[in-house]
Amino acid sequence: MPTLRMTSRNARFQQLQALLTNRNKRQRAREFLVHGVRPITLANERGWPVRTLLYDGERPLSRWATELLGSSRAECVATAPELLAELGEKNDTAPEIIAVMEIPADDLDRIRVADDFLGVLFDRPTSPGNIGSLIRSADAFGADGLIVTGHAADVYDPRSVRASTGSLFALPAVRVPSQREVTTWLDGKRAKGRPVVVVGTDEHGEADVFDFDLTGPTLLLVGNETSGLSSAWRELCDHTVSIPMTGSASSLNAANAATAVLYEASRQRIAAARRPRRTGV
Repeated sequence: MPTLRMTSRNARFQQLQALLTNRNKRQRAREFLVHGVRPITLANERGWPVRTLLYDGERPLSRWATELLGSSRAECVATAPELLAELGEKNDTAPEIIAVMEIPADDLDRIRVADDFLGVLFDRPTSPGNIGSLIRSADAFGADGLIVTGHAADVYDPRSVRASTGSLFALPAVRVPSQREVTTWLDGKRAKGRPVVVVGTDEHGEADVFDFDLTGPTLLLVGNETSGLSSAWRELCDHTVSIPMTGSASSLNAANAATAVLYEASRQRIAAARRPRRTGV
């Protein structure tokens, strides 16, 4: 095992610490931090580039950690437990391993678009936790990818990474500046025979989500937590849907609303797949 060590708050540690709080430094370094058995295992299984593995150099390692370190080509650094605790944002116990992961390119073509395409676009989200929660829901209900657009919270913020519980490594999440990049991408897919329908979520939607056909190739648009979809995105919607509610709440959290629509899309698609095919006489 490599003998590299980090035992003080040196320049290297400060660079890593900055990845937790400084979005610009994450972007310049194209790195972010991940801890937890499931997220790191998923990242490893999905082939995400790992630049460095920081591990507790003062305690016996678990079988999982030993195998991970032994099989990885990444730089491995034995780290003082108090430093690991700081990087893991835990005051009491240090994570066994923290991975320094490479941020992938923000390329929309990372998202697969087939006849059964289901994508989600989050317009100007302000909460990293909502981004991570939506990534988790999109992964759970079979979506092909998440697009985050506009001036938004960061997909690779530690709060987003934690909230995704590892789904970030299973579902492409792509950041783009505006609707221009998305419309160009959609036009290209439509020109190749993928008739993607853009469906916005809105409390005054033209149809209840349960009455709207979501079985075709669909890009679901979710608006900012406070102001909803921007006027530019509203103009680009082919249709809008709403979620019927019977309680006193006037609206749902953006990630929760998207989860409800994703569930309905998944339900419709499963039902359509189970429906017997008609055959000629």
